[in-house]
Amino acid sequence: MSVTARPTPAQLAEALGVELDPDILVLALTHRSFAHEAGGIPTNERLEFLGDSVLGLVATEALYRRFPDLPEGELAKMRSAVVSQRALAEVARTLDLGSYILLGKGETRTGGADKDSILSDTVEAIIGAVYLSHGLEVARTFVHSLVDPLLKTAAGLGAGLDWKTSLQEAAAERSLGVPQYESSAEGPDHARVFTSRVRLSGEVRGTGTGTAKKHAEQQAAEEAYRWINRQDA
Repeated sequence: MSVTARPTPAQLAEALGVELDPDILVLALTHRSFAHEAGGIPTNERLEFLGDSVLGLVATEALYRRFPDLPEGELAKMRSAVVSQRALAEVARTLDLGSYILLGKGETRTGGADKDSILSDTVEAIIGAVYLSHGLEVARTFVHSLVDPLLKTAAGLGAGLDWKTSLQEAAAERSLGVPQYESSAEGPDHARVFTSRVRLSGEVRGTGTGTAKKHAEQQAAEEAYRWINRQDA
């Protein structure tokens, strides 16, 4: 019975198109669940923190230059869409990044290799690793290779750039009051699922779930926004 070999960090580096020291790439792939089971070795969280800032800078600069006539508020919405957990997770899936992430047994059992939160965090950690290894110019080129398709489509997302803001604006226009969110969480820390509901004029008009509260709220806001549109039809 043949066993499929686990893909190696070297194969990932080749797919990424950037040279990285194997040690820093392995660090970028090390989720806290694996680090804990391995006796407390370093995790990718510091690299993720760094990569998040680099990603934000590069995306902001690109949007600023590409859309010179847009106000700050619209640029902020577009940036949020480009660097969102959902968007980065899709980038990770195109790279089959889940096959390379080092996860603990619990996370592996609960499908951690395909969780939006873990995938997006690992993308940011890899960006941090590229920045540390090569500096800002190479990191900028690398980030563009990952998110340029998102930058191109962001302008056409409309209300979907930020469902919560769009819902608030739509509710105000129709005198429905300020949207009120209620959220709860279930499951252990490593597999927590949030459920959010949004009320308009006291009535629940949208429900959403996600691995982070903010994502559950965005999904609930989208549902409520579409409910408003159906009332106008």
